Amino acid sequence: MSSFVHAAVPVHENIRLARDTFRIRLEAPALAQAIRPGQFLMVRLTGTSDPLLGRPFALYDTVLDSGGQPWGLDVVYLVLGKATRRLAELRASDRVDVWGPLGNGFPNLQGVAHVGLVAGGIGQTPFLAYARELLGSRGYAGRPACRAAERTTLFYGVRSAEFQAGVEDFRAADVAVHVATDDGSQGFWGYVTQMLSAAEMPDHLVGCGPEPMMKALAKLAAERKVPCHLSLETPMACGVGICFSCVAPIKTADGWDYRRVCLEGPVFNAAELAW
Repeated sequence: MSSFVHAAVPVHENIRLARDTFRIRLEAPALAQAIRPGQFLMVRLTGTSDPLLGRPFALYDTVLDSGGQPWGLDVVYLVLGKATRRLAELRASDRVDVWGPLGNGFPNLQGVAHVGLVAGGIGQTPFLAYARELLGSRGYAGRPACRAAERTTLFYGVRSAEFQAGVEDFRAADVAVHVATDDGSQGFWGYVTQMLSAAEMPDHLVGCGPEPMMKALAKLAAERKVPCHLSLETPMACGVGICFSCVAPIKTADGWDYRRVCLEGPVFNAAELAW
């Protein structure tokens, strides 16, 4: 836990990406140098007890200085309640409390031809850094850049076109992007799992999004016999495994048992989840 950071850090910028969706950039060199794709940090508003608890946010990407060293990190969030509404009001030089890096991160794949990143809602946010790591354009947490996949594709489902966020960032990272919308306002009209099932199936799937989408993705992966990992969006209170508020049912030799998403997750092998 020597890389663990708990500090009040300044906001560098906080900009709108899409409807109700923002990207906040935090000046946190120690955290940016320690975190890797799939891990997350807890963010809490400084100097207030309303709301009392922090909120978990996935790493979107780290920010490098002119010498290539991480000095900050980005998270992308959807405004849903009091905490995120107040987060969206923050400006440069305001401060937030953060602690992390937390969680186990995405699997270290090697020699995979095609990785499919499947996102629903705000579930695309952990995937930008992971795509860059897979394609060998960036290294994280002190690891050198090393290409692990020949190509990556983001399968991204949102309610409507106005909610899609960060698509340009993925394309700039050399990720192919396919968008599905519930209302048909852009791309495929229907669910992201329906779009995926009609496409060329990748060799490995990684998903993040609402539970019904994740369950459907796990079922599709099992049917197609494709390895699949899922990053769960379970609500959390502490982020460090103390409160046991974020447990998920995991298959065991004796049936199933609970595992803490913040500590043993948030990334699990889809075949191990007991839906």
